[in-house]
Amino acid sequence: MSTLIQGDQVRALLRGIKVSRATATLPQTAAGALFTVSGGKVLITGLVGEVTTVIQTQADNTKLTFDPADAGATQDLCAVLDITADAVGTMYSVTGTPGTAMQDALNFLPSNKVPAQPIVLKPGSILLDCAASNTGSVKWELTYIPLDNGASVAAV
Repeated sequence: MSTLIQGDQVRALLRGIKVSRATATLPQTAAGALFTVSGGKVLITGLVGEVTTVIQTQADNTKLTFDPADAGATQDLCAVLDITADAVGTMYSVTGTPGTAMQDALNFLPSNKVPAQPIVLKPGSILLDCAASNTGSVKWELTYIPLDNGASVAAV
């Protein structure tokens, strides 16, 4: 007798624990928290946003940043991407190289637009930083592996 494993079990083995953040409007000329890391260090294996309401046609240089819970300074997880007029279905990600712009693609993300190597984060917050006040909504999903016992990530 064979036992089939489910998709979420395969994902957990390959990419870790999945955390989803419901769709939400963009921060307005500010940085807004998406996820909180707590309890220790984690390995971020994937971070994907998907536009659910079209982004307003107006320049909006946007990036993902990390604000550590300790006294450290906020750091970029990627360089800015102008998300003006992005259509429903556009997906965002990071490559894992902070100097590379946030990546986008309509309807699918090729492998060169997702982290080639996982990102290690200590306790703190992952933020979406928008330079303008645009309408539009994005839902986010993150996968991670705890490096420290008790480490976790929660959607904000």
